[in-house]
Amino acid sequence: MDNFDSHPITDQTILIIVGTNRRNSLSRQIADYYHSLLTAYHADSVIMDLSGLPADFTSTALYEHTGKNPAFNRFKDVVEQAHKMVFIVPEYNNSYPGVLKSFIDGMTYPSGLANKKMALVGLSASHQGGALALSHLNDIFSYLGSNTLALRVKLAQIRAYWKDGKLEHDLYNELLHSQIKQLIAF
Repeated sequence: MDNFDSHPITDQTILIIVGTNRRNSLSRQIADYYHSLLTAYHADSVIMDLSGLPADFTSTALYEHTGKNPAFNRFKDVVEQAHKMVFIVPEYNNSYPGVLKSFIDGMTYPSGLANKKMALVGLSASHQGGALALSHLNDIFSYLGSNTLALRVKLAQIRAYWKDGKLEHDLYNELLHSQIKQLIAF
């Protein structure tokens, strides 16, 4: 479901962003799961997978090249139209993926993310569930003037609980449902 650029973005559309450019990632699977949960709540949502970013976007779409890469602009324009977003963020080296930082840096400055409403979901193979990654990302969003939900869901030791496209952990599911309700009302 990567038709984010052909899906009309309304005030009610929730944009789910896969926070890595790794193809066929577990983050993408969690994004698909989150999308299915939103659908159960009759919430309009669409997935944006950063694996579709142009490989050269850091040298062709940022800084003095802002606005010059049409393939990157497809992503940027949708993010800047959206009012609500969920970031599915894997833990990489005790933080979030560098591609996500570069993607954020490609938004319109001073901030194409100002006044946006954000929800954060972290996942990791470790016992922290991406807590530090989400903290780093929350700091960035705060600086940019975004509004982040206080409930940041941390899916620790995710591989132990992800089975056949489903999250088999009652507390994790409860937290995701709670976050979704808050995000819809946000």
